[in-house]
Amino acid sequence: MIRVSRTALAATGLSLLFALGGEAQAAGRLAIYNWFDYLPQELIDKFAKEYEVEVTLDTYDSNETLLARLKAGVTGYDIAVPGDYMVKILIDEGLLEKSEPNKLPNFVNVDPAWVDVYWDPGRHYSIPYQWGTTSFMVDTNVYDGDIDTLAILFDPPAELSGRINMLKDVNDVLNAGLRYLGFPRCNDNPEQLKALNEMLLGAKKHWLGFNSDGAKEVLVSGDAAAGMIWNGYGLRARLEKPSLKYAYPREGFTGWMDNIVVLKDAPNYDNALLFMDFMMEPENAAA
Repeated sequence: MIRVSRTALAATGLSLLFALGGEAQAAGRLAIYNWFDYLPQELIDKFAKEYEVEVTLDTYDSNETLLARLKAGVTGYDIAVPGDYMVKILIDEGLLEKSEPNKLPNFVNVDPAWVDVYWDPGRHYSIPYQWGTTSFMVDTNVYDGDIDTLAILFDPPAELSGRINMLKDVNDVLNAGLRYLGFPRCNDNPEQLKALNEMLLGAKKHWLGFNSDGAKEVLVSGDAAAGMIWNGYGLRARLEKPSLKYAYPREGFTGWMDNIVVLKDAPNYDNALLFMDFMMEPENAAA
C-alpha cells in the first residue's frame, strides 16, 4: 500500500502495538529502507541515542519499487516496511530473514488478531506496524457534489477533470479500477481485463499525473483538486486545508497493513531485531 506517509495513523488511534520497554543494549549501525516520511525523525533519533546505533534511512515510493530493487540485488539494508501482500511475496522470493516472535520480548503484547495473518501466519518474518485505507480526497471548494464514488477518479465532473492526482502505485490504481467496473480484484478474465485497460486509457486524460511522494502536497497547494491518498496522510492534509474531504466510495476501497521486516543478509541483524522490539514499546508505536 507510503503511500508515502502514513505517520498520522498513530495520532488517530490506529497504532497496533502495545508493549513494555526492553533492556537490550546495542551499538553499531542500522540501515532502514522505508516509505518516504513514514517514520518520525524524532523516533529514529531516540533509537539511535538510546542504543548508540548509527541509523541511516533511504526511501521508496511503492511496494513494487521495493521488490524490484531487492530482486535487482540491492543490498546493505536491514529493515524494510512492506505492505501486507508484499510481505508474502518477499517471503516466497527468499528476500527476508526470519525474526521469530520468541526473539522479540515485546511481541507477546501484540493483539492476537494480528498474529495469524495470511501473509505471514505466526509472524515468523514480520511484526505489524500500522493499518489504514487507500481512497481519495476532493477539495469541496472546487466540487461540492457526491464524492463517495470511484467515478470521481475515472469519470469525473468537469470541475475536477485534469486536476486529479493518482498514486504512483499500480496495485492501488488497478484495484480501484476493478472495483469501479464491478470486477473481482483477483482477475484473469481476458474480457474484463481488456475492459479495465480501455477504461483506464480513457480516464487518463482526466489525470494531472502520478505522484505518491507529493500526494498530500499537491492537494494542499491546490495543484490538484482531487487525488488518491492514504487515510493517515489525508488527515494531515485536511489539518492544513479543511476544505479537503476524504471519500469512502460505495464501490469499495482498499484496506492495508504495513509491517516491519528484516531483509535477507541484513548486515546488522541483531540491531534490526532490537529496532523491531523498540517499535513495540507503546510510546514509540504511537509516535
